[in-house]
Amino acid sequence: MHVQIVLFDGFDPLDVIAPYEVLYAGGTASAGAVSVELVSAEGPREVVSGTGGLALRATGTLDPGRAGLVLVPGASGRVGEPGDVPDHDAGDGEWQRDESIPVLLGRTLTTELPAMLKAAMENPEVTVGAVCGGSLVLAMAGLLEGRHATTHHMGLDMLDATGVHAVNARVVDDGDLVTGAGVTSGLDLGLYLLEREVGPRIAHAVEGLFAHERRGTVWRNTGPEPARL
Repeated sequence: MHVQIVLFDGFDPLDVIAPYEVLYAGGTASAGAVSVELVSAEGPREVVSGTGGLALRATGTLDPGRAGLVLVPGASGRVGEPGDVPDHDAGDGEWQRDESIPVLLGRTLTTELPAMLKAAMENPEVTVGAVCGGSLVLAMAGLLEGRHATTHHMGLDMLDATGVHAVNARVVDDGDLVTGAGVTSGLDLGLYLLEREVGPRIAHAVEGLFAHERRGTVWRNTGPEPARL
């Protein structure tokens, strides 16, 4: 499984680093069955996060035609005002530091990223994942209508407003779409993807290495509808 983790201006570093380290360790534990790279829509470049100017380098261009996993992080910045909704207009203009998360997420719509993500989601050999506000990036691009997904608890209403079946769960598995909630859920998302794609023994080994126990039950749209508790 080859994993492409997408960087964009203002990304949240933990959304990237947590699944990167988990999946990279999974590659080591599985003798190379998993490979990971950082990519951007623009190609190789230094990409500045929304946290203190911390930058990571994208070493390649996002390739939606390559089989495997494409993982989209959220943004890091000011929370913004209550009711702020990320949209295309919010992202107009050049990126600046200390912008609000809705503006940073909305800015992705002005890049080539939405078209690339659309192509990835249409590729039957690609699973698309997202951490935190990454689900909103996909939703704002019109790619998640009618799908089940989660995001940070502060963004669930926004996600629902885009026509997504927003689920208040730490990890949601909707087949070729797997999403995680708040930033630290990137650890759980990475471990779950290792278990699903490579096997539970590899996931268990990485879980032990990181001294981290996955939290919650992965939500899937299967089984009987629960009665109200």
